Amino acid sequence: MYRTTAGKAVEGQEAEKQRPIQLAVRPRGKPIKNLPKETYALPTDSCADIYDRISAKARFSIDRLRITKESDGSHIQNSRIITVDEAELYEGTSIQVKDLGPQIAWKTVFVIEYLGPLIIHPAILLLRPYIFHNHGEPVPHPAIAQTLSMWLIVMHFCKREFETLFIHRFSSSTMPAMNIFKNSAHYWILAGFSIALCTYTPSLSCPTTRSQPYPWWNAVAVGLFFIGELGNLWAHIILMNLRSAGGTERGIPTGGVFSIIPVTCPNYFFEIVAWIGIWMANRSWSTAIFIAVAGFQMAIWAQKKERRYRREFGDRYKRRRSVMIPFIF
Repeated sequence: MYRTTAGKAVEGQEAEKQRPIQLAVRPRGKPIKNLPKETYALPTDSCADIYDRISAKARFSIDRLRITKESDGSHIQNSRIITVDEAELYEGTSIQVKDLGPQIAWKTVFVIEYLGPLIIHPAILLLRPYIFHNHGEPVPHPAIAQTLSMWLIVMHFCKREFETLFIHRFSSSTMPAMNIFKNSAHYWILAGFSIALCTYTPSLSCPTTRSQPYPWWNAVAVGLFFIGELGNLWAHIILMNLRSAGGTERGIPTGGVFSIIPVTCPNYFFEIVAWIGIWMANRSWSTAIFIAVAGFQMAIWAQKKERRYRREFGDRYKRRRSVMIPFIF
């Protein structure tokens, strides 16, 4: 039986996939001791296999490695899904390996970030007589709004800690260790000291020391807070189920809150709703500043996620007109 030309071509392509290719390895930036000058891979190997081989040869932590193509600087992801061929790595391709420096687990970073406000708010409320002055008069007991604000913030960050430990599945296992100071400043300073010192002061200029403007005000504040927290948690559970434990795969979030709220990131929308509830409880300018800063950052993340969904999933992804706030942004 004679083979057709097309059949021979298919066999040739299959044979090529079983032939190892050589990749030239170059250091980028700080030299890595024992870094090999070349490595080998099959076109069908995953990009993660390249990371594994280079890490083993260099006897270097895989979490500290970042590999890029020398030709255009594009990042080669440490992925078990993307193959060498799909990453457009061919015979003789030069790759660059960079040492990212000491790393720290994302989960550890999140726990430390959220721990700040959890400690700061109860501590400042309890220590009010020793922190604040009241023009020679004893510092009065906390007002209802001050106590309510403290409990809402504590519940918010307890939920954050719970999600970090049991819900979130991170696409990257680590981040540069020095980033923990920058990341923690947002929560320890803005959500911690700034809001606490502004909210728990006995000064009459502070809104929380005065009665609420309407009797239903606190009820609406608490209602918005719980709607925001539960909606945010629901979205995070859906996102968790898109990725296997320890995996890095991505999926398209659908159903549940993603169908109810027509935006790319309903988790960010509900985060804002919860913080509006906290602001209604304390009516603090520092809380408003935190909402503005956090909202701006989440808006940037939401736009990036929408672009990534469109790029990675193409026609499979139903594009959203709003990324964070329905019909507005």
